[in-house]
Amino acid sequence: MIKHLLMNLLLSFIWVALTGSLYFMNFFFGFLLGFSVLWILNRSEEDHRYFTRVPQTIMFIFFFVYEMIVANLQVAYDVITPKYFFKPGIVRYPLQADTDVEISILSTIISLTPGTLILDISEDKKWLYIHVMYLGDKERFIQRIKNGFEKRLLAILR
Repeated sequence: MIKHLLMNLLLSFIWVALTGSLYFMNFFFGFLLGFSVLWILNRSEEDHRYFTRVPQTIMFIFFFVYEMIVANLQVAYDVITPKYFFKPGIVRYPLQADTDVEISILSTIISLTPGTLILDISEDKKWLYIHVMYLGDKERFIQRIKNGFEKRLLAILR
């Protein structure tokens, strides 16, 4: 998998060198072009983890940016209006993540979203305690974290 990533980055840099413009979109296009070339050349290999994880990672980034924008708009609306709409609460979230890396990345992503903050992780690493600024329905919030963040993140990391 690392071999494919390094080869993809090399192809991206070759694309940037050939076009002569070092812009993010040009590099990203070169990355997608290199990804396509590597996918075509490696279709017969049994190990397709790289070719499934890259699209999952890109979709996760778009999902996270969308969630962050929605949360920012919710907090901004609450700040500029005279009435407060927040209903703070603490949620005990059951973790499916096992390793320290998975828990750490999930905690960081949850804390980066405005309106949520990780308070603690249980000693046995089975529960995550989250302070939520807008807690309408506890079960709905847990399902949003489970199906939105944790499930997608674990699909990339495992």
